[in-house]
Amino acid sequence: MWGYVIRRVGQAVIVVIGVALVVFIMTRLLPGGPARAILGVRATRQELANWERQNGYDEPILLQFFNYLRQLLSGNLGFSYHLNQGVASLIAENLPKTLILVGTSTILALLIAVPLGIIQAIRRNRPEDYAITGFAFVLYSMPSFWLGLILISVFAIGLNWFPAIAPEGPISSYLSNWNGLVLPVATLTLITVASYSRYMRSSTLDSLVQDYIRTARAKGLNFRQVLSRHVLRNSLIPIVTLVGLSLPAIFSGALITETVYNYPGMGLLFFNSALERDYPTLLGVTLVVAIATVAGSLLADLLYAVVDPRVRY
Repeated sequence: MWGYVIRRVGQAVIVVIGVALVVFIMTRLLPGGPARAILGVRATRQELANWERQNGYDEPILLQFFNYLRQLLSGNLGFSYHLNQGVASLIAENLPKTLILVGTSTILALLIAVPLGIIQAIRRNRPEDYAITGFAFVLYSMPSFWLGLILISVFAIGLNWFPAIAPEGPISSYLSNWNGLVLPVATLTLITVASYSRYMRSSTLDSLVQDYIRTARAKGLNFRQVLSRHVLRNSLIPIVTLVGLSLPAIFSGALITETVYNYPGMGLLFFNSALERDYPTLLGVTLVVAIATVAGSLLADLLYAVVDPRVRY
């Protein structure tokens, strides 16, 4: 088991370095470049050349990348010239807010989707199944920005129950302004429930027809005991995969939802950095997402052994 973990961690390091290299080269090949983005469109060629020479942008790309890796090892993610702030401090400010938004919606979606999927499987081809399936299809096919606008129109503008804009300011103020989180969290939760419930329904249907279920019933276990001891645990395997693959989204933020509600998270930070061509911030956010991606994949593989004891590495 530990040998497998060590190998996967080594592979994860290689993947993260590879992603950082690709993104680093792409930012250097974009039209204009960092010098133009920082100095503006009125800067002369001589001014651009002087800036690139002072900041090492006239060196070979691979040498620039190795210098960037050396800075990363010392904890330096670069400096945002647009926001006049270190990239590490920007991520430290925005990441907890994204974890609150996307993490809360993911947990709520699991708590809702798992029971719904089981109910659909048990009541297959009955009115309950058709109703939940139809509702899930509507949410699954609905763009997140459209669902967000509907919730704003109904609950913020029409009923005036919740604010249309997410809380601003430090993370400590979110507890006192929790009502501003309701609509963003609800938007992500509803869309995620639609996806998770369909996987849970299919997985539960597959488990209900297995031989071990008939054996458990033959031994005298009632249906509730079979569900809790056998069906639920085996049906959660696809959900474990989805949770592991959703870890990058939890760290990167929901770009569209954060933009609709002006939520100051990682998604909005990345979006604004792309508009302003803030390359150090783009690199820093991409690096965090790459780490979260490989960590989520590793976490999903390890959770297989917890959910299904037959799985061993």
